[in-house]
Amino acid sequence: MSMKRIIQIIKKNKKFLISTHVNPDPDALCSELALAIYLKSLGKTVTIVNHEPVHSRFHFLPRARSIKSYDQNKRVVYDVAVIVDCGELSRIGKVQNLIQKEKILINIDHHITNDRFGDINLVMPMASSAAEVLYELLRRAKCTLTKNLAMHLYVGIMTDTGSFRYENTTARTHEIVAELLRHRISAVDVYRKLYEIIPFSDLKEFMKVISGFDMFYSGKVVCVQLRKKALSKFSGEFDLRDTIFKFLRSIKSVEVFVVLTEIDKNRTRVNMRSTNSFDVAKLANRFKGGGHRRASGCMINKNILSAQKDVLREIKKIL
Repeated sequence: MSMKRIIQIIKKNKKFLISTHVNPDPDALCSELALAIYLKSLGKTVTIVNHEPVHSRFHFLPRARSIKSYDQNKRVVYDVAVIVDCGELSRIGKVQNLIQKEKILINIDHHITNDRFGDINLVMPMASSAAEVLYELLRRAKCTLTKNLAMHLYVGIMTDTGSFRYENTTARTHEIVAELLRHRISAVDVYRKLYEIIPFSDLKEFMKVISGFDMFYSGKVVCVQLRKKALSKFSGEFDLRDTIFKFLRSIKSVEVFVVLTEIDKNRTRVNMRSTNSFDVAKLANRFKGGGHRRASGCMINKNILSAQKDVLREIKKIL
């Protein structure tokens, strides 16, 4: 019913605002761009506004430079707002200032912790990614796939499944990807642009950061602290957190991986990953965050050391 209502609303309205969560990953960005391509093909006016500018490492994505960053002095006129890949409205950051209560709000997501903040909620927790949810919606709308549209959907699904290695990868995921790859997408080229073009200076700094991880609870938990000073040495071409998680996942017997990022003296961003049965979505929820069983995050209004202590205390309770 949600798909049917969304399709009807798209037909009846002309101007659309699209946004996603702060610090958007490829799934979030690609879902925005794919939806924009579809809406524009119908003759709609579309504005994509995010909390911050798109990182340069994602500029290879078709139309990525069309995404605007929030500007308090610029008003966006729209009929319908669509938020993708976001579990709660507060996670879109300053873009909340553009959301008008009298306008229709559509929520398209796949997070199990989604709080159904929209007037219409298309939330599919069994889907691998927001891009997979969007594919199902576009298929229902009888949308004709183009190469650029297929490219965005493919990148969103590929990245959110860890290149099809995570447990959210299903038979349906592979069926969708098989269809997308028929549009002459180079999987090798996409993977290389996302993961294999690392500036040498970033690699050197990464080696310094990764050597400073700490282990807790008999080696079951690994924590990495990212201080502002260290972060300032990396370029926008390098996905530091994603690379850290990829490296840490190879450590034997670790169940929980935590990356703490210093936002300022009293604010810490926490990203978590897990293996086996540990549910980091429940852990993140204790700090008013959310996500998936194996990948979640939250923001803690404390300094980085205090935030780590709080997270470790909650992990110990669950372990």
